[in-house]
Amino acid sequence: MVTGLAGWAAWLARWPLGLLHALGWAVGWGAWLLSPTYRRRWRAHTQLAGVRGWARWASVGAAGQQVAELPRLWWGAPVPVGWEGAAHIDAALAHGQGVLFLTPHLGCFEVTPRAYAERFGARAPITVLYRPPRQRALQALLRQARQRPGMAAAPATLAGVRQLMAALRRGEAVGLLPDQVPPAGLGVWAPFFGRPAYTMTLAARLAQQPGVRVLLAWGERLSRGRGYVVHVQPWEQVMNEPLAADAAQAAAQINRAMEALIARAPAQYLWGYARYKTPRGAG
Repeated sequence: MVTGLAGWAAWLARWPLGLLHALGWAVGWGAWLLSPTYRRRWRAHTQLAGVRGWARWASVGAAGQQVAELPRLWWGAPVPVGWEGAAHIDAALAHGQGVLFLTPHLGCFEVTPRAYAERFGARAPITVLYRPPRQRALQALLRQARQRPGMAAAPATLAGVRQLMAALRRGEAVGLLPDQVPPAGLGVWAPFFGRPAYTMTLAARLAQQPGVRVLLAWGERLSRGRGYVVHVQPWEQVMNEPLAADAAQAAAQINRAMEALIARAPAQYLWGYARYKTPRGAG
């Protein structure tokens, strides 16, 4: 199975980005039409967040684009990437600070650490948190996709958390998706678009480490296969308040920060993601 999947991925990795996005648009709508569960979740989440009109319907196709572009990002030729706010990264690295990137499931969240590694990785590598697939046969394939010069991957385990903390202490960069539902015992219930969502406490724990600079980042997907723009903003520019010491308060603040980023491009958020699920064993 893995050999066949790798062959398909290698073939798709050679496709032009615009063609992959066209394929992804069709895949996104196909998934929406074929899955009643997915449609119900998408409807509930977009209504909760007040997403209407073109942005709401465009998010269906954009979800498929996020999947279709992965082979090109992981195994293909480099894609065009522009930057907005790269000076904030330069400033943090110049002061020897560890940099924590917080990125929601918005746009192309796979492109942000790769773009960082290409531009800044020689100065300070980036380590990204990922959840290994349950299928053991796929783990090596995806681990290979997420390892490249200037970029390392840390599994969502205790050992992976130690890896992230060590990277920050060395003045390197760390990236994670704080709107990803954590396992039971590793999160708290905090509002997300007005509804309680089980939210990781790891993001706040990392942000509160000494000397860490918190930057909010997301990769905007441009139309017609033109590439991406990585947007970077300091925490205080978005939130205008320090991160609370209390875990529940900090989780709520981080959720509000993610909402602010999502509001910039609601058509590119994964509204079908099961953000409000209850992990087994979580009260």
